[in-house]
Amino acid sequence: MSNLKISDNSNSSHRNNAGVLYLIPSTLGDSSDLSKILPAGNTEIISHVRYFIVENLRSARRFLKKVNREINIDELTFFELNQHTKPDEITTFLKPLKAGNDMGIISDAGCPAIADPGADVVALAQAQNFTVVPLVGPSSILLSLMASGFNGQSFAFLGYLPVQQAERIKALKKMESRIYGENQTQIFIETPYRNMKMLDDILATCQPNTKLCIAVDITLDSEMIITKPISAWKKQKPDLNKRPCIFLLYK
Repeated sequence: MSNLKISDNSNSSHRNNAGVLYLIPSTLGDSSDLSKILPAGNTEIISHVRYFIVENLRSARRFLKKVNREINIDELTFFELNQHTKPDEITTFLKPLKAGNDMGIISDAGCPAIADPGADVVALAQAQNFTVVPLVGPSSILLSLMASGFNGQSFAFLGYLPVQQAERIKALKKMESRIYGENQTQIFIETPYRNMKMLDDILATCQPNTKLCIAVDITLDSEMIITKPISAWKKQKPDLNKRPCIFLLYK
């Protein structure tokens, strides 16, 4: 999240004459049949939007053409929002909304503003009294939690754990203490090419009876969501290399 300063300009933009900011979920991987993942109503909304704030321009263009082949990409305007975007640039992204045009935010995968830089834009839109509409779509956090068998009443999503191994192990131990002390499910992700190293650290750090759910390739044909104790995972480690994966820990 950037250090973006937000001022309350709620009186300067009125919901009745400004555009709507749609939060548009994308697929979690290369899915061939979008009808199994996204509601048909999303297509209708996406097809009439002409201004998009996207995390990755190439993947956003590809996603839009999958949603509707009739969309003319060359007629659309894109604003890129990622780790390289400066805070003062973000403040200019909402100009089409002020002019009465609807806009859409598209994440690189899954739901915008969840573990995603789109949250900065949404915060600005809320502060300026624009209408923000989240559309229904896949969230790896919720889908994996649903299928894990873990506590869905109390859970925490920690995002990425520290890259340095010593700090990562410290974070794992802290999460495990919350599992047993607070009955809270712990959820986190890793960069796909570091999945196996993460798995090794989990298996070496956590107690044998602690349960680990590994959810990989969610919504894809190769989807696997399996919950086992740490002791069982040690006997047979899955190949998670370069595959989108989310980890969940509970007791």
